[in-house]
Order: sequence, then structure tokens, then C-alpha cells
Amino acid sequence: MALPITIAGVMSGTSLDGLDIAVCRFEELSGRWNFEVLSAVTIPYPEAWKIRLSEAYHASGMELAALHTDFGNYVGTCVDQFLKEIDIIPDYVSSHGHTIFHQPDNGFTFQAGNGANIATKTGIDTICDFRTTDVALGGQGAPLVPVGDAHLFGGHRFCLNIGGIANVSFDQNEQRVAFDICPANMVLNYLAQQEGKSYDKDGEIAASGKIIPELLNQLNSFSFYKKSPPKSLGREWFENEFLPAIENERYSIADRLRTVTEHIGTQIANSLFLSPGTTMLCTGGGAYNNLLVEVIEEQVSRHGIHVVVPDATIVEFKEAIIFAFLGLLRIHDLPNALASVTGATANAVSGAIYKA
Repeated sequence: MALPITIAGVMSGTSLDGLDIAVCRFEELSGRWNFEVLSAVTIPYPEAWKIRLSEAYHASGMELAALHTDFGNYVGTCVDQFLKEIDIIPDYVSSHGHTIFHQPDNGFTFQAGNGANIATKTGIDTICDFRTTDVALGGQGAPLVPVGDAHLFGGHRFCLNIGGIANVSFDQNEQRVAFDICPANMVLNYLAQQEGKSYDKDGEIAASGKIIPELLNQLNSFSFYKKSPPKSLGREWFENEFLPAIENERYSIADRLRTVTEHIGTQIANSLFLSPGTTMLCTGGGAYNNLLVEVIEEQVSRHGIHVVVPDATIVEFKEAIIFAFLGLLRIHDLPNALASVTGATANAVSGAIYKA
């Protein structure tokens, strides 16, 4: 039995909602890892950081190097302040960073937030850079969450996360399978912001609109959806492929939101195989979008699957919890990136460790 270990998991998602920090205690009992969330918080990004992170894709090499350092200092300061508030000193910090580039087919991915800076700001050994080893092994470097799904949330047939991008994981033929499905909050928030809202609360704007059949058909026809897993999406694909399709100003924002919501539900249902009488755990910010969850439930119920939305801590912090767990696996030299998920030539023990 492994001794209990406490890790602060840190996640920054593509939707730029804020920095998620989940301080978790893990303990191995009878060959399975149990976890408890001791405390968790989302620290909203100041507008300056939202702009800097969203525009980093266009930065010069020097600007990108400065961002990597500055964001590491910012993350480290946020984590340090939160740990002082809750009076907990974890054994490790495990940080995903913020994805700036993700082009595994070209052999690279980059998550900003230098672990050395996080370690020095917190005084705690820090694990980061979880994707590059898998990409070096020919994998997609994503998704990584399925390792945690299998170990921590194995009671559900499917684990769906609706963040900036929707992704799913499940067991098939005794292997964990997972992949990105389609853009989700990334596009919903983009459209809502054109109405002066940071996001479409409860899907209310979308609910006032109607489905545009020709746009729905166009969105559902992207070649990415015909690809077999492993596959992953990044901001580049969203901006180059998806965004031009929804920029048509002939349609109202409400109608576009309603159509995109239907599109997300359709693609999620298309991604699942017939598995009657089973459940799908639904987490991420999209789990709070009432209309979106209703559309997904309607679509997947045809497969005999029921959507389960867990308590708020799991909904909001599941990815931060799992990145804490990926750090735990790294410390124990256990695989935390699965070749069956990413398409790599081998499972990987991934993550760089920076000593405080």
C-alpha cells in the first residue's frame, strides 16, 4: 500500500475561464487509488492575462519565451497564495500549463507555464510538461485525462468532459480509448461574447434561437469527424476550419448558438457505441449549460445511455484532480500517457520534475 500523498493539481483550459487549483490527497487501497479533494478554487484570469494567452499563438519566439516564464511566475504566485489561505503544504504541485500550440502531426506541442518558476514561487517540487514525451513517441499528446478516468472514475461506462473542447474516454476491448470530439465551450463562448456576455448562462441565448439546417449539415460534415481515433483538436483547427463556418452574419447569434449546441450533442452521440443501460459521467463547464445537457441526453438516450452530472467539485475540477493524479503517477514512475489513447508507439511516463 502506497503512503498517502498530497498534490495540488493545476489546470488552465482552452476556454480561458481561469486557473483551476485542486489540492488532493491520494491513497492506494487494495490496488486502487482513492482520492479526496481537500480544497479547490478557480481564480478568474485578469483581462490582461486573457488577452495575452489568447493572442500567444501569434507571438514571436522572444515573446513566447517571456510568456513561458511570466505565466509560470503567475501560476506559482496563485498557487502559493491559495495554499497559504487554506494552510496546506502539499508534497507536489502538478501543473498542466496553458496550451499555446498543439500540432502533434508536426511533432510538437507547447504548454506555457515554466515549472521551474512555479517551483521557486511555491517552494514545492513541481511536475509539468505532460504531453511532449507522448508526442515524441508519435502520439497525439492528448487526451491525457483518460488515465485518471480509468483509475478514479471507473464506475461509469463513459467519461465526457465539456470544456473548450469536448472529449470522451471509455474502455473498449480491455483498452482505454479516448479522443477529442468537437469544439464546445470554445465556440459557445465565442458567440456569446458577440452578445456582450462572457458565456451563454444555462444556454438561455441558444434556447431562444432555432436550428439552421444548412449550417448544422455544414458543421457535421467536417472531415475531422470521419477520422478514426486517436485524434485531437487544437485552437489552430478551430480558427482555421470551424470559425469561418459560423461567421455567417446572415444568421442571428441565437440561431447560431442553438445550431452549434445541436451539433455538439450530435457529435457526442455519434462518438459512442451502443451500450444500453449504462451511464456517462458529464463534467466540465458545459455540464452547467442546461440546454446543452438536455440535447446530449436526448441524443445519447437513443443508445440507451444516461447522462450523470456529479457534484459541483467534480464538475468544475475533474481535470485539475486528474492532473494531480498524473503527477502522482510520474512520481511513482508509472505510465500516465496511454498509447491506446494517443496512438504513440508505447505508453509513456511523462512529465518534467523541477525541484524547489
